[in-house]
Amino acid sequence: MNNLYRECGIELSDDMAVKLDKLAEYMVEYNKNVNLTRITDPDEIVEKHYIDSILPLTMVDVPRGTKAVDVGAGAGFPSLPMKIYRDDLEFTLVDSSNKRITYLDSACGILGLSCETVHARSEELGQNAKYREKYGLAVARAVASLNVLCEYCLPFVKTGGMFLALKGEKDESAEAENAVKKLGGEIVDVKKYSLPSGDSRNLVVIRKISGTPMQYPRVSAKIAKKPL
Repeated sequence: MNNLYRECGIELSDDMAVKLDKLAEYMVEYNKNVNLTRITDPDEIVEKHYIDSILPLTMVDVPRGTKAVDVGAGAGFPSLPMKIYRDDLEFTLVDSSNKRITYLDSACGILGLSCETVHARSEELGQNAKYREKYGLAVARAVASLNVLCEYCLPFVKTGGMFLALKGEKDESAEAENAVKKLGGEIVDVKKYSLPSGDSRNLVVIRKISGTPMQYPRVSAKIAKKPL
């Protein structure tokens, strides 16, 4: 299986490979009682969860020791594979589901990963001075359309930091330009690539160039009803 990673430009140490295997085993077992993911086949986990999560770190220069936040962490993608691959990153995992936070806490404990987990709605946490504009990196994977996602994520990013949006086949960057600008960001790159199966992906790289106005993020109902 390491060959598949290598083909994608991902070099894993033995320790990383062991941790990824252990995470898959634990996730599949936990998934029997708590719905975390529909992907439970070992090969699919490697490609659609692990490689998909790690590849952005091979495409973008993220400084060592960067404080990072995974907004809408869910089952821990992309943050847990990213943390295994780059243990120097200081991750905060945010999710509105207490069941998922319980899982993330236990998974981190089993794997020996030092991550902060926060049970909160991201639009509320983004207004909290302890978390607002405190991160050099925000990541999110397929949580919502990009213009909506930016309002949830960019308030966490400090000026000079970046937001990596892991998106599917469609390039949503043009539709999100207005939202990005209003929130203090700038789209600096859209990297198009494919997973080994041929599934297309877009990685939208957004740099935070100025502070986010205090009226953002709005409450979720307003974000959904009138996206920026």
